[in-house]
Amino acid sequence: MKCSPAMKPQPAHFDDIADDYDESIPAHVMEHLTERRVALAKSLAPEGRVLDVGCGTGRFLGALPAHYERVGIDVSAEMLDRAREKGIEVFEASGDALPFDDASFDLVTTFAVLHHLIDPELVVATLREISRVVRPGGAAIVWDHNPLNPYWRILMARLPQDQGDERLVPARLILSALRDAGLQTLTLRRMTFTPDFAPPRALPAIARLEPMLERIPGINLLAAHNVIVARA
Repeated sequence: MKCSPAMKPQPAHFDDIADDYDESIPAHVMEHLTERRVALAKSLAPEGRVLDVGCGTGRFLGALPAHYERVGIDVSAEMLDRAREKGIEVFEASGDALPFDDASFDLVTTFAVLHHLIDPELVVATLREISRVVRPGGAAIVWDHNPLNPYWRILMARLPQDQGDERLVPARLILSALRDAGLQTLTLRRMTFTPDFAPPRALPAIARLEPMLERIPGINLLAAHNVIVARA
C-alpha cells in the first residue's frame, strides 16, 4: 500500500527548522527522554545493528553506546547532515520505502514520527516496512504521542516541527498494523509524564515519580507517549 507523493511528509519544512530542532524542547527534558529511550533500546538489543526511522538530527542514535552499528533514515537532508556530524550512517528515504533488505536489523525504532505522517495508510505502510527489516529474534520500538494526553495539543501549537496538520495515532492502529505485518509479542506501555516546562531542579524528583505513575491504572492512560514493543 503506497501513498501518493502529495500525502507524504514534505522535507522542506524540516530542512528549514534543522538548526532549531534540537532546542525545541528544553535540553534537560530532552536528555531525560533520550535516556529512557536508550535504556529501553539496550534492554531489547544489548548489541547489534539499529535503525532509527525518522532519525532527525540523530539525537537518539548518537546517545547509543559506540558498540552499536547505528543507521538512520529521514526525509530531510538538512537533518541528516547534522546526524552525519555525530558519526551516524544515514540515508535520505521515507519510512514507507526503506532502502534495506529484509531482516537487516536487530532493532528498529521510531520516535515521535508517526503523527507527522497524517495519512493512516502511510502510517500502516511505514509500520509494515519497519516489520519487514527486523531480523528474526529482533525487536521494534514504536514510540509516539498518546492522543489521550490533553497537553499535546497545547505543546504542538508552539513547537516549530508541528505545522497544525499532524494527526495523533491511536495505539490500536499501531498494534493492528504491526500484528498484521507479522510481528509478535506486542506490548503497549504508557510512558513519561515529564512536561517541557519542568524546571531542571525538579527533574530528579519527577524522574523518580514518573515510573510509579506509569504503573497506576487510569492515570497511566494519560501518559505522554504510547510505547509499543514488538518482537519478530
